[in-house]
Amino acid sequence: MFIGRFVIITTLTVLLDQVTKYLVLKEMRVGQSIPVLDGFFNLTFVMNPGAAFGILSTLSESFRIPFFLGVSLIAIILVLLFYFQRARDNVLLQVGLTLVLGGAVGNMIDRVRFGEVVDFIDIYYRQYHWPAFNIADSAISIGVGLLILDAVLSARREGSVQN
Repeated sequence: MFIGRFVIITTLTVLLDQVTKYLVLKEMRVGQSIPVLDGFFNLTFVMNPGAAFGILSTLSESFRIPFFLGVSLIAIILVLLFYFQRARDNVLLQVGLTLVLGGAVGNMIDRVRFGEVVDFIDIYYRQYHWPAFNIADSAISIGVGLLILDAVLSARREGSVQN
């Protein structure tokens, strides 16, 4: 199940990310917003040239695109190495790493295709909007949360073994 979990979660993450982005690209125009849950959630089509929250979006395209592609490739390689070296018997670590991997691949596909990332999930309260994001970003965030949880649980297990 070690390899199966890797293939299934990574593939489903990338597919869900790319299908939702395809639908947004096909059905919406940049800047368009469709209310889903009034006062909380819209679909809002944004092209994000930067990283999370638009970080580094003002850098020149000739630097930004190779930089983000390089960072994505390094992250993918590190996740793969860590998965196959450290996660064999740890389901929580496997799921966290595959979500991060799937999200990184999903956003990297956008950067290769468009030079920027398709974002469309707009969570807000009144006039306070969280920066728009996508399925890949969500997978990365959930994956990192699971990695943190695994680290905390591992530290607790090691602490209880030493006592």
